[in-house]
Amino acid sequence: MNRVEVLQQLGLEPRETQIYGCLLKLGPASIRDIAQAANLNRGTTYELLKLMQEKGVVTLFPKGRRRFFAAEPPQRLMVLAEERQEKLQTAVGFLGREIIPELTQLRPELGAADVRYYDGYDGIERVLKDILATVGAQKDKSYSVISSRAVRKYLYQPFPSYTKQRIKAGIQVRVIAVGEGGDPAELSERKWLKTDKPTSAYVAIYPPKVALFALQQGDLPSAVVIESPAVADTQQLVFDALWQLL
Repeated sequence: MNRVEVLQQLGLEPRETQIYGCLLKLGPASIRDIAQAANLNRGTTYELLKLMQEKGVVTLFPKGRRRFFAAEPPQRLMVLAEERQEKLQTAVGFLGREIIPELTQLRPELGAADVRYYDGYDGIERVLKDILATVGAQKDKSYSVISSRAVRKYLYQPFPSYTKQRIKAGIQVRVIAVGEGGDPAELSERKWLKTDKPTSAYVAIYPPKVALFALQQGDLPSAVVIESPAVADTQQLVFDALWQLL
């Protein structure tokens, strides 16, 4: 990550990072001088400086009718990062203990299946992250996959660290590979289903959900996620029966 990306994680937008860097070079400076150094208009500069003052990275020094601003020492950024981390850890605790259970009660019980469509690499990445999050939150950290070679090589392009994160989370997977191919990995068990018929689909069964991946024109993957305990349980039953036969 570069400086702009890191400081964005602390709540500073790119123009604020630009102003902060200019102030470190200038020392205490007027709004006009800061705007000129940052190549911004004075109105925008003043509004950004007020926000930066609230965030604790610049200090105001009034001199008569003029306003001078100075950058806080760079070490102040570490303090901000630690404060942000502490708040985030507190938020994560509340999410797990109170917020998520409360919000879950607001959601009606699924009658018919909840079906969602995801397109393109951003959508595929969301589905892959959902698999890790859903399975990782369960006592039995395992799921099942029916994988075809045609889709497999495109599926993980938007999320190349997927397998590493799955292993790190202690999630096991059973894979039925349709046709040849498929590399072995830690915490995975693989069987092969031989066929001469070309296939271009990939199915992930992670109750209460099933994700169906396929290729569109131009080899762009898309996915449909079905959230239904009945559908997921039926797919799991079929998978288990086929697994025993192979």
